[in-house]
Amino acid sequence: MGHLRRNTEPNGRRFLLDARTRIRIVRVMAHITTSVEYAIHCLLWLAVRDDPALSSRDLAELQGVSPTFLAKILPKLERAGIVSAHEGVRGGYRLARPAERITFLDIVDAIEGEKPLFDCQEVRRRCALYGDCPPRWASGGVCAIHGVMLQAEKAMRLSLASQSLGDIAKRFSRIAPAKFFDELDGWVDQRMSDRIVRGNKSDNR
Repeated sequence: MGHLRRNTEPNGRRFLLDARTRIRIVRVMAHITTSVEYAIHCLLWLAVRDDPALSSRDLAELQGVSPTFLAKILPKLERAGIVSAHEGVRGGYRLARPAERITFLDIVDAIEGEKPLFDCQEVRRRCALYGDCPPRWASGGVCAIHGVMLQAEKAMRLSLASQSLGDIAKRFSRIAPAKFFDELDGWVDQRMSDRIVRGNKSDNR
């Protein structure tokens, strides 16, 4: 019984749900993936410190994630016009427009694409009692379940569109101590100096 969790049905009766089933449900509902989370964190770093540009390796090290992972994320943000890439030793990524004009919906759509929250399979038409010809009352119009999901998706997109990267950057700037930003500046400046030194050594070979 260690893997079972007790839940309550709408009628008040109790039922048991296997923990593995609960994990599968969570995975199905995870429409917004980890890639979106890291994309937002990358953009947050760019929003609180826009100059100099931050390389994909800098952003990866700041977050303790593989550079190859971010290499799949940042080009999507660039194609969506959210960041711009700059070449050279002093190059890297910058925000392509003010943080206040980048919504969470912009970021989600850039990474995930405009895919629906729910993919209705029209299960209502497959009842064995209907045979090959489901009646109009059972198959006409928008599926009621799909309708609920469409409303949920609309509410989610409206909520994401109402929050900007600038909102989060301001909140972060208010709570982080000044010492943190001094340390961040020093860390970025040191990384930039190291890149310049390596670049000069390569030019002298």
